[in-house]
Amino acid sequence: MTDTPVRDLIEQTLVAHFPQAQLIIRDDSHKHADHAGSHPEGESHFHVTVIAPDFAGQARIARHRTVNGVLKTLLKERVHALQIFAYTPEEYAAQRA
Repeated sequence: MTDTPVRDLIEQTLVAHFPQAQLIIRDDSHKHADHAGSHPEGESHFHVTVIAPDFAGQARIARHRTVNGVLKTLLKERVHALQIFAYTPEEYAAQRA
């Protein structure tokens, strides 16, 4: 097992797959302390926003499946829960306006 923080591994993996993406990654593990699936050291529950032109023309479920597929190994070995938000740059700009 690596000593690299899980947040950094998520970022590295997503950047490798979505090189043009803007990422917002938040570790929410502290909100789930003592819940099933939490790790005593934290780093088990994450909120990820991926803003990438790659999502153009894809339904929300397809986007989530893509992100889950990219992070498959981490989800299996290190992450208990992942909340995903996936937008095109235009969608993200519009929802923030």
